[in-house]
Formats: sequence, structure tokens, C-alpha cells
Amino acid sequence: MGFATAQECAQFESEMTYKERGMPATLFALLTQTAGKFPTHNAISYQLFSGAKDPAETVTWGTFLTRVTQAANMFRALGIGEDDTIAYVLPNCNEALYTFLGGAIAGIVNPINPLLEPEQIASILRETGAKVVVTLKPFPKTDVPQKVAEAVRHAPNVNTVLEVDLNRYLTPPKSWIVPFLRPKMADREHLAHADYLCFNKEMRKQPTQLAFADSAGDRVACYFHTGGTTGMPKVAQHKYSGLIYNGWIGSTLLFTETDNIMCPLPMFHVFACHVIVMAAIASGAHVVFPTPQGYRGDGVFDNFWKLIERWKISFIITVPTAVSALMQRPVDADISSVKTAFSGSAPMPMELFNRFQSTSGVNIVEGYGLTEATCLVACNPVEGEKQIGSVGLPFPYTDIKIIQSSPNGLQDAETGEVGEICVSSPGVFPGNTYTETAKNADLYYRDIYLRTGDLGRMDSDGYLWITGRAKDLIIRGGHNIDPAEIEEAVLGHEAVAFAGAIGQPDAHSGELPCVYVELVDGAQVSEVELLEYCKIHVHERAAIPKALTILDALPKTAVGKVFKPDLRKLAITRVYNAALENAGQAARVESVVDDKHKGLVAQVSLQGSDPDAVGHVLGSFTRPWEQV
Repeated sequence: MGFATAQECAQFESEMTYKERGMPATLFALLTQTAGKFPTHNAISYQLFSGAKDPAETVTWGTFLTRVTQAANMFRALGIGEDDTIAYVLPNCNEALYTFLGGAIAGIVNPINPLLEPEQIASILRETGAKVVVTLKPFPKTDVPQKVAEAVRHAPNVNTVLEVDLNRYLTPPKSWIVPFLRPKMADREHLAHADYLCFNKEMRKQPTQLAFADSAGDRVACYFHTGGTTGMPKVAQHKYSGLIYNGWIGSTLLFTETDNIMCPLPMFHVFACHVIVMAAIASGAHVVFPTPQGYRGDGVFDNFWKLIERWKISFIITVPTAVSALMQRPVDADISSVKTAFSGSAPMPMELFNRFQSTSGVNIVEGYGLTEATCLVACNPVEGEKQIGSVGLPFPYTDIKIIQSSPNGLQDAETGEVGEICVSSPGVFPGNTYTETAKNADLYYRDIYLRTGDLGRMDSDGYLWITGRAKDLIIRGGHNIDPAEIEEAVLGHEAVAFAGAIGQPDAHSGELPCVYVELVDGAQVSEVELLEYCKIHVHERAAIPKALTILDALPKTAVGKVFKPDLRKLAITRVYNAALENAGQAARVESVVDDKHKGLVAQVSLQGSDPDAVGHVLGSFTRPWEQV
């Protein structure tokens, strides 16, 4: 059953409480229920390579339950209890799913982004107290094993490292060649304090029935780190109830056991783990994972439409950066099986939205979620009206408040007014969102509504619109970047007095990091020199600024703090005008205003340019514009 309007959603909720929906209390119970219903149906398929005829490993729901159970038994045999942590630093593969689910059944599972640097991985391992780490065995063209080995050296609680060998997915003669090309890491056991074991060898030793009592009820099952910048990370806690709520949404409103879902997103992100995997577990749908790196994998974009045809995909899971790349390739296959494409992680530019739908004929639906709420919050209705630019209607049993400051403290905003978005749902863990108690202070409105740090408004039809962020995070293609890392790095230069890092608009990634600086009086340094300095001193590659601008003086508040809204206006003006000039349009941004309902809006003087042509250029960005 779907819902097309806010009124239908309210009616859906009025039928019964969420608790009365009767979902299983634990992950193992839910998986067992689905495997019992559809034991011979395909559960997951994985391709090491992206070709439409390349080999794939497909596992049925019956076999999937067996593998997950063996993984859970293996972790318990390694001394993992319900309060202990299993981390994994893996690209996409079937073992990543066995680890995610088996880890959450045996203890607390902690997915970690394999693109992070060793010091960042080590920081997360220390924060979560991980005892077991699952990662890759050394393999050509990846440095993940080397980074994890270095991280484990600085994570004293880790006592076991389980290695996954991707060579098992290869066939001769390629599988014969890998041992000769495999990077040598013979000294890793001597440098670390952990035992290195083979994941699959250890898993095969385990019984196929759960060898310990399942959890008695709801508990913390996952740790997901937010962002990924240097320093101590924020680690969000997810309970069984939050995971199962995401699965319930998918199985009730979106998927059935007859659906095939294409998910080229990484298994360290909540979108893949909770929205897709949990929805598949609850519904019995089949999920296809192409290549270890998903959308980043070699040939995935070139072969994407052919993969859709091969697997008869009915739902595509995507993000704006991937859609942008797909639109540079022709639709060269039969994709008539596709019902809908779901897009998340960042706003979809209007021009890109329209181009995708006109080129592919596929209905695209935008949604909103966040790690701290165990992901799903709102989505444009599949069956109802889609408000392009909004993130849709709150899901059933999710309540959203828009709040503003007042002389009497925080209060609800009126319909249409911009304020901070606050969320209450079965995915919110009031009082315990983060592992560190101090980080939960002042995080809730009326004790139950999670303050997201995002700015938005609710319109009269119940649709949620994101207008900005109370936080200063830069979101590059769904990857969170802390501007403080950039600012601290550039402030290390003796010529720099002040620095303000923000996200500048980008047609592909949504935002890219840029930084504005004010020099010390009398200092002499060029923008090019400072950019080169950043490349050395900004440790996270994704955070290296794409533009650096020296200003005579940075805009500041009355207390001397860098005023970033003015920097965002400068960046929008610079980027939009450059795009218009490159397109041969005379139109220019005259100013950027802070609109009460839309956030920052570029005021554009057409100067003889055709409005449709200007709209085509500026429609590639998420920030709105209007003619003056």
C-alpha cells in the first residue's frame, strides 16, 4: 500500500499504531520470517565486474539466512557479545552483507568507509571499541588492506582481523594470475597485535543454525559514523527497531518479493544498509550490487542500462552525481522493467531531474533521511504528486516539527516558515543518538524530536522543503566534509589571518569545498600558492578545496566570527556567472538574497539572454534563481 497525499498518510496512521503492525522485534527474527516465506527466491546478486554478461554470484533467501547465521556464529565464537563491536572496512561484496547482518545479530556492527585515511579509520575503531575487523585480503588495485593494517596498529582493542579474498569471485585464468600480483604484506601480523584469519574459512566452520539465543528484544545493533573528517568522529547508534522500521517502510509502501532493485551504493552508508537491504529483508525483494565500488566501479556507468535489462530491474537506487554521469551516456538497452528511480543524499537540480525523466522515461523520486535518524524521514510519493525540489511527505509514523528561536525559547514555526527540521520516528533514539553522552546535549526538541541541523519548511500540502543547513557541513555528492578541517589547514600558513570554508555550488556533486581567506597585514602570497599548500595539509582528499579566494577582509559578525552566509552568496555569484559565461550567455547574477521560503536565491539580470537558455544553465545547480 502506498500513500499519495499527507491526508492518506494520516489515515494510514489512524488505522493502528506502528507497534500494532506486528513487526518482529529482532533482525534475526525478521530475516528468518522472510527466508521462510521465500526460500528459493533470489535475495542478492553480486558482480565483481560491470559487464552485462560478466559472472555473478546469486544467493537465495534460504542460503542467505544460512550464511548470515554462520557469520553470526563465527563472531560469537571469536568472543563477541551483544555489547561488543565488529567493524568492517570493505567494498561491496556478498561478505559485506553477511558481516553487516551477522554482526548486528551477534553484537554491534560498525561499517566504515574504506575511502577514509588510516588515522580516520583508527579513530573510529577506538571510538567504538571494535574487537573484530573484517576487511580485504591484499588484492591488486586496492589499498584498503594496507590502510586497515595501519589503522589496527593504533586500535588496541582489535584482537582479530578477518580477511575477505575477492579472488574467489574470479574465474581462470584471472584467478590464477592474482596470487602473482597480490601486494605483499607479510609483516602485518608482526606490526599489529591482532590475529589475521580467513573470513570464509572461519565462517564455513560454523553451524547453519543459530548457536546462541537471539536477543530478547530491542537493542543497539549498529554504529554508523557521520562525516569522516579527522579528529574524534560522531558515532550514531541504531537499534533493531530503527532498522526494522526502515524495512517496514520499504516492504509496505515500495517493494514486494517480485521486485529487483539495483543498488550501486556502498555498504558503509545508511542508504544502502537500512533503506535498501532492510527493505529487501522485510519484503523479499532481490537486490543487485554491481562491482566492489558500486557507481565508482570501472564500466558501471557505461554498462548501467544493460545491467538494468539483464536483471529486469524495477527500482533504481541513485544519487544526483550518478544521475549526472548517466545522462552523459545513451540509453542503449531495454529498461521497460523500471518503475521508479529513488534519489537521495543531496538535492537534485531541476535541469538534471527533467533531463533524466525525458531521456530515460523513468519516474524519479527524491527523499530525505539522515544517519542520526536511522535514515528514512520523507519521500515524494511514488503514486501521488511530486513537488520537484521538495523531499516529499513524511513517512507514516514520522512526525516533523519546524522550530524557531524566540524570546521564550524554541517554538514551532508557522506553515511555510523556515526553521530547523526536527524529527520524531521509530528510527530516532531520544537521548542516545550518539555514543558519547556529551554529544547528545541540546540535541532534542521536547525531549523526543531530533534536531537535525537542517533548515527547511513545511508547505500547506504537507511537503518538506530543505532550504539550507544550520550546520556548516559541506556535502560533496553525499559525502560530509567538516569545513573546520580545511580552515585549520589553511590557517597553518603564516600569511593567513582568517579563513572560511563553505560548499560552492556544483552541477555534478551538488557542492564542492572552497575557502575564502584574509591575509595577515603586509603578507604576500598568491591564491595558487595557498591552494598548493592546501593540497599538502588537508588530509582528506575529498576536502581539498576546489577554489581559494583572497579577500581584503572576510565578512564577520559583531563578535569577530566569520559570517559564512555572505561567503555563500559570493560563491553562488562566482560559480553561476562563470557557468553563464562559459555557455555564452550575457545574463549575470546581480545579487544573492536570503528568501524567507527558498533560502539563498540568485537574482539574475538577463541582459538580453533567453530565459529558457539561462534556466538550462542554472537549472544544473540546486540553488534557485529568479529574474530581476
